[in-house]
This record gives sequence, C-alpha cells and structure tokens, in this order.
Amino acid sequence: MAATSTPAPATPCYDMPEGVDIRGRYDPAFASVLTRDALAFVASLQREFRGAVRYAMEQRREAQRRYDAGELPRFEPATRPVREGDWACAPVPPPVADRTVEITGPAEPRKMVINALNSGAKVFMADFEDALSPTWENLMNGQVNLRDAVAGTITYRDAARGREYKLNDQTAKLFVRPRGWHLPEAHVLIDGEPAIGCLVDFGLYFFHNHAAFRAGQGAGFGRLFYLPKMEHSREARIWNGVFERAEQTVGIERGSIRATVLVETLPAVFQMDEILYELRDHSAGLNCGRWDYIFSYVKTFRAHPDRLLPDRALVGMSQHFMRSYSHLLIHTCHRRGVHAMGGMAAQIPIKDDRAANEAALELVRKDKLREVRAGHDGTWAAHPGLIPAIREVFEGHLAGKPNQIGDATGPNEIVVTAEDLIQPPVGARTVDGLRLNTRVGVQYLAAWLAGSGSVPLYNLMEDAATAEISRVQNWQWLRHGAALAHGAAGVEVRATPELLARVLEEEMGRVEAEVGKERFRQGRYAEAGRIFARQCTAPELDDFLTLDAYGLIVVHHPGGASSSPCKL
Repeated sequence: MAATSTPAPATPCYDMPEGVDIRGRYDPAFASVLTRDALAFVASLQREFRGAVRYAMEQRREAQRRYDAGELPRFEPATRPVREGDWACAPVPPPVADRTVEITGPAEPRKMVINALNSGAKVFMADFEDALSPTWENLMNGQVNLRDAVAGTITYRDAARGREYKLNDQTAKLFVRPRGWHLPEAHVLIDGEPAIGCLVDFGLYFFHNHAAFRAGQGAGFGRLFYLPKMEHSREARIWNGVFERAEQTVGIERGSIRATVLVETLPAVFQMDEILYELRDHSAGLNCGRWDYIFSYVKTFRAHPDRLLPDRALVGMSQHFMRSYSHLLIHTCHRRGVHAMGGMAAQIPIKDDRAANEAALELVRKDKLREVRAGHDGTWAAHPGLIPAIREVFEGHLAGKPNQIGDATGPNEIVVTAEDLIQPPVGARTVDGLRLNTRVGVQYLAAWLAGSGSVPLYNLMEDAATAEISRVQNWQWLRHGAALAHGAAGVEVRATPELLARVLEEEMGRVEAEVGKERFRQGRYAEAGRIFARQCTAPELDDFLTLDAYGLIVVHHPGGASSSPCKL
C-alpha cells in the first residue's frame, strides 16, 4: 500500500483586504483588532491622505532649510485674517468640560492603563507616541487594552502579588494619542509601502470604539484624541479631513470626534489660531507640550550659534520664550472658546526619602499654581501620586468652575510678539549638564530598544521628549563648540567629540554601577551608548531619535504575511 502524507497545517494569519500586508507576529488577540473591515478602513485613510502627508513632510524639510539659512519663524502674513477674525471653535462637550488634571501613560502595559483610569484624574491620555516604544507587541496589546477599557471589561491579574486589577465605577475620560505624521508603521504595508503610523493607531482604535458608550463616561467615549508634533496648520487640515472621512464612514454626526493639539514645536506656536481654525468643528483645545517644545527650539535653531540652550534643568517656564509661549496659548484658546492645557509634571514619588518627596511635591504645587493663575484650564501629571496635590491647587483656584474659558482673568490682554517667542534662553552650560544629558539619553534609549517608552530615571518619568532634549542639546553644544563650565571653579572647556567620548565612557561606568553588572550586561546599554554617541556627533542632526532607531525594533514575522499559507 502506498504511503500517504498528511499535509502540514496551514499557518494562521490575519484576514487582510487587497493591498494590505501584515508583517507582525500573528496572535489571536491581535486578530480581533486587525479585522478585515478595520484594516480596510485604515487602508482607505492611507490611500486618501498619503499624498497630503508626503507634501506636508516635504514642507517641514523646506522650512528647516530656510531656518538653517538664517530665517526666523514668524506669523504668516497670508493667514492674518484668520488670526484677527471673529470666529470660535465648536462648544466644549459637557462630559469633558472639567479637565483640571490629566494623567498620561502608555497604552501598554495593561495594569498601567487600569491604574491610570482609576487614578482620580479627570482624563487619562493613553499614548501610542512618546511614552510607548512602538514594538509590534506594544502597539497591538495597546489596542486590545483600550478596546477592553472602552467596553469596561479590562482586568489584570498580578500572579506574583495575588492581586486582581479592574476598573472603578467612576474612571477618567479616555483620550488617545496616536503617533506623529512622520513615523511609519513598518509591520503594516499598504500597497507595498509602510503605513503611516498615526493612521494605524487612530484607524484601529476609532473603528472598534467609536460607537461605545459606558455609564459614567459620557457621550462620545471612544472619540477623543490628542494630536502630537504638528508644525503647521496644513497638518491640522489633514487631521480634520481624516476625522470627517471617519465620521462619514461610520455614519456619525460631523464634529463627533474631538482632539486636543499639543503645541510642542516652535513653528506651531506661530500657527495656533490657524491650527484651531482648521480643526474648529473637532477641536478640544491646545496643550503646552513643553518638553518637546524645548527639543524643537534646539532643532529649529540648530544652525544658530547665538541660540544655544543652557543646561536643560534651567530651561523652565521662567524663561521668557517659554512663558510667552504659555501666555499666547492661553489667550488663543480662550479667545476661540476651548481648553488651554498646561504642561507635564514629570516628578514621581520618592518613597525612601520623605523630605525629598515633600520638596518635589512643593515644586509641583508651585508650578501648577503658576499655570492656573496664568489661566490654564488643566494640566498633566506623569504619576498617580501627584494627582491629589494638583487637584487641590486647580480646584482651589477654580472654586467650583470646570475651567477658565470665558473668564476675564489671565493673560488675555498680554501682547506676545514673534521676538518674545524666540528670545534666546539664559543660563549656564556645564560639563555636568553634558553628563546628565548623556546618562539620561543612554538609559532611556536602552529601555526604548528593550520595549519600554516610559522610564523612571532620577525621580523623573522620562519619555522620548526628554531624551530628545538630551540628544539635541549635546549635538548643538558639540556642533558650535560651546564653552562649558567645569568643576567648582567653573573652568571653561570646549564641547568637542573627544570630550563627549570621555564623558560617555565615564557615564557608562556610572550607569553600570547604578543598575548592576548583570542587568547592564543583559540590557541594551552598550548598543544604546553607540547609537547615542553617533547621533550626538553626526554631521547633520537627525530629526528624531526614535525614527533613527526604529528599524532596530521592527521584527517581521512571515506567518503574519499574506504570502504565507493561511488558516482562517
């Protein structure tokens, strides 16, 4: 009798529409998000808007070429009628009128999502951007987590502690931040090219959650977003088009989607009215993304030796250009009838030092009191432990009101000029500052390569924004040979590649001592050190640390690809 062979079982894979190819690992939980209809929706957004996105990214590069040649950012004469016009954004939806304190964090891990929603904050901004390392596992687990959070079914069991995590009856409102326009998603190919990362993040989340309603959340749950890294109103116009197309596709009312734009680039501060105008039916205000804003100041003026930053610890809201940015944002938002959100408090509780912890909390209180007195309607916190102190400050000042929109107080009559917004910062530049930048940058990058995008370092919660400041400041100092004060006597030394090499070697030794030899050996610290050094000494400044390193965390799995045999 002739032998018979049993065919090998087909490899499971995703059910993909024409032109879509998933290169990420197959997982049944991921497949519940990567449905054929959801992928078709993402593909339709990519096909409709990719040309506009390419043009916008080229315009970014062209603007940077002008800045490198000596031009300064300015208010555009052509859009003066928009800035001076008498118009307003759509009214604030009542469920999100009170945003006095918002907590931010990555959409993965699952326990962190639950804790953030239960934190007592008014809003949780779940992040697919700076606080998340965009590995395939993180992105897809994040989508699963948020779908379950919207449904109210998200739970997590910590086996080591024997503890079950679930949502409280009353939770924070959920806003979601997709990635910026510049970031690709290399695990998803559409018509043979990587998908635009933010359209994957937005498209999958919106498609599965737009119709959700859960008691205690209020209408529109699943339709609230934060938008990062914009530099011009043309980029807001693309988002507005995406929102309108999304609303049309699922048959919901125009203006159902609302989004707060992070003003975290220097060019964008000159476009705030224009950005709100483009999104006026979908706007939920603006936010002072102050850490990325500092990063953008360096990047914009990378060819300007007269605009070197001092040590990053000295670049706070007391600097004239930072204070002017905050005041103009508040004035612009309140004039247009939307929220003006304050910046991040990055401190985390210091559990083993009560005095140091109280000193850190006092700094937070002072910063938040400054914000609320200036006119901000709410603010950000990186850790649940900060929320009671921040709520006390804001709620005490607001005295029962949900926000300060429409109030006559604040910087409404302050005139902020273009010169105010670009005034060079003041303060010392030191070798210790170079050391801290290097130590923080390397440790953050090592964690990011290993899959963590939100990293506690030296009692601060660091994300990609603060790591970017470290990188570009080192690059700027080296590029222009900045004089750095060294030692107690303040002896000046020049920032050079040789100095950085010596500092890097010494700081790598310090990091190894702090984290332990075994953890250092098993981690990606040495690799991170090499990448960080290369970026700090590159002839041309890389636009984004994460974009340069992204290829190192992309893992293609042929089992997920459409060319593989499938079992559907």
